[in-house]
Amino acid sequence: MIRITVITITYNASAVLQRTLDSLLCQDYAYVEHVVVDGASKDQTVKMVEAYQTQVAAMHPDWTLKLKSEPDGGLYDAMNKGLERATGDYVVFMNAGDCFAADDVLSTVAHAASQDPHPAVIYGNTDIVDNEGNFLFPRRLQPPEKLSWKSFRQGMLVCHQSFYARSDIAKAHPYDLKYRHSADVKWCIEVMKEAERRKLAMINTHKVLTKYLREGDTTVHHRASLWERFRVMTEEYGWLTTIAMHVWFVVRKVKK
Repeated sequence: MIRITVITITYNASAVLQRTLDSLLCQDYAYVEHVVVDGASKDQTVKMVEAYQTQVAAMHPDWTLKLKSEPDGGLYDAMNKGLERATGDYVVFMNAGDCFAADDVLSTVAHAASQDPHPAVIYGNTDIVDNEGNFLFPRRLQPPEKLSWKSFRQGMLVCHQSFYARSDIAKAHPYDLKYRHSADVKWCIEVMKEAERRKLAMINTHKVLTKYLREGDTTVHHRASLWERFRVMTEEYGWLTTIAMHVWFVVRKVKK
């Protein structure tokens, strides 16, 4: 059976963490590993995870929960720690405040991953929610029918939380710590490049997989994130392609 590792990064996240944990508990899939990497929170975050651990034992005896709380070097350093601890066949990042869109999301992903050979990536759509978890709107950038590493020249078309990567590929491409706000973009591109090298499929579920919290890191640090994404694109696609695409972004925005 396909085992899915869900990695959750937390730091003083008690205000939004519970709905993420509840979302996990509602999943109807039996083969789940949940890795929580906490940055030595000073609020009730760790106690909440410990209480959740008791619920997992009662409701999902086949699940595995791993909690590590210690200082880290930032978000992507913590995410690399999560990758190191993951033992499932696929990994996905579901951070504090983010939720699964339905109770059968992990079942849907596992079903899509069950073909031989196992696909490199399973992906889907994303809805944006507010700090109370209320639906706001579908994510503006939508996944393409056929995803490739070149797709991200048009922006990050698949939300990180709706991007399930095969663990062997994910672990071979840790997050680049020189990027503080956009290492996830580079990571997704590198995973997709590896998929192309290995001639592995990337499967579109055609379903909303994630409810994504609007006030994430890239929203709070919007300008720095945009500059980093430009740097990632020049590194992955070259200067000419990146500049041409950004001119097109501006023209597209003006036409709207």
